[in-house]
Amino acid sequence: MDHYDLVVIGSGPAGQKAAIAAAKLGKNAAVVERRDMVGGVCINTGTVPSKTMREAVLYLTGLSQRELYGQSYRLKADITVSDLSARTAHVVNKEIDVIQSQLTRNRVALLIGSAKFTGPNEISIDGPDGERKVITADHIVIAVGTRPARPSSVEFDGATIVDSDQILGMSHVPQSMVVVGAGVIGIEYASMFAALGTKVTVVEKRANMLEFCDREIVEALQYQLRERGVTFRFSESVKTVEKHPGGTLTILESGKKIPADTVLYSAGRQGVTDELDVAKAGLQGNERGRLDVNENFQTEVAHIYAVGDVIGFPALAATSMEQGRRAAYHAFGEPAGDVDPIQPIGIYAIPEVSFVGKTEDELTAENVPFEVGVARYRELARGAIMGDSYGMLKLLVHATDRSLLGVHVFGSNAAELVHIGQTVMGCGGTVDYLVGAVFNYPTLAEGYKVAALDAVNKMRAISRVTGASNGHDLGAE
Repeated sequence: MDHYDLVVIGSGPAGQKAAIAAAKLGKNAAVVERRDMVGGVCINTGTVPSKTMREAVLYLTGLSQRELYGQSYRLKADITVSDLSARTAHVVNKEIDVIQSQLTRNRVALLIGSAKFTGPNEISIDGPDGERKVITADHIVIAVGTRPARPSSVEFDGATIVDSDQILGMSHVPQSMVVVGAGVIGIEYASMFAALGTKVTVVEKRANMLEFCDREIVEALQYQLRERGVTFRFSESVKTVEKHPGGTLTILESGKKIPADTVLYSAGRQGVTDELDVAKAGLQGNERGRLDVNENFQTEVAHIYAVGDVIGFPALAATSMEQGRRAAYHAFGEPAGDVDPIQPIGIYAIPEVSFVGKTEDELTAENVPFEVGVARYRELARGAIMGDSYGMLKLLVHATDRSLLGVHVFGSNAAELVHIGQTVMGCGGTVDYLVGAVFNYPTLAEGYKVAALDAVNKMRAISRVTGASNGHDLGAE
């Protein structure tokens, strides 16, 4: 029976970083993963393939070039699933190879098979060849991730009624689609298929979508999606989905009926702890199959940690990596420092959305005085060069101490641009740093200076009215 200092169940971003962190500390570590899932959901059915598909859609449809070459511009007239899947398969295979190389280079054992607990320190692995292996460990990290939640009332077939894991395996680009759920995953896929020319209807039981985002940004995204023919049905719940020879019929509780070739059900995700027999380790998942942890990512059984999507919010690849690293450090008494609370969110819709910090609604509810500075891509030379006339960058600035409270970006490269604001916030910088900074020209990053000047000029206007000096003599644009 093999024994390890640390065993990680799951090879997604959280599991990889936990195992490698332990190996860097000189510990004997292993990762248990199913043969077809090296890299976890992130690499195989989630983040990487969906974002690769997005790039393929943007490239093949020529969508980002239509401001310059006209609305009829397309790189390829008839885009097929094979066009999209070829790029996706290439990237996925490359990423799996990178992960396996990293594990090998750090002498982390990759044990292929399905893991189950047989005790608090013991794991049974059913290998692909039917052979069973039992291993023990001083510390165990659960990083198994989640699977799409599937209501029992919906008959998924992987072809016409699909979940977010199955959609990448579709045989054709549908002419029409119903997307149930206006969360991050639902909106990302709705925007991709709308860009491909699919007639998309989004059904959401809540009154709005992406409620954690800035309202102005969400309104801009909705406008762009509606321009591409997306229909939104808010405050509506799905009663049932019927399959017919001619397609699907989604019947809402209100009585509305929506015909479509395909239905994508994207209504949350479920932890997969039920497959691990966690009860034999002294653990119990909640109703969503997730595990509760403390600030060090320890479960109620102190030597067993849980990280990544299986512990719930924020359930992002970026945050999961850091959780895995910190869990391994804590297990072996290695100091990891404080977690930076300023963490960005990226939504890879078409167009892209990203933000860090507070929203206007949050600051208003907290009675924090703030000013808004906005830069629109159409005002930036780089925006004109790229053909992005709708993008925007918004800064929320404290009206008194001039610190950055939030950065919200909509449009091309949003998820990249947000990190400039994140860095300024993390280092305690103020809007005055951005006003005085010199950015490359022409770039979208220059929008930070434009937005900062916009905010400062509004603050100066208030000082002018009151006759008070704010102590800053800053130029205007």
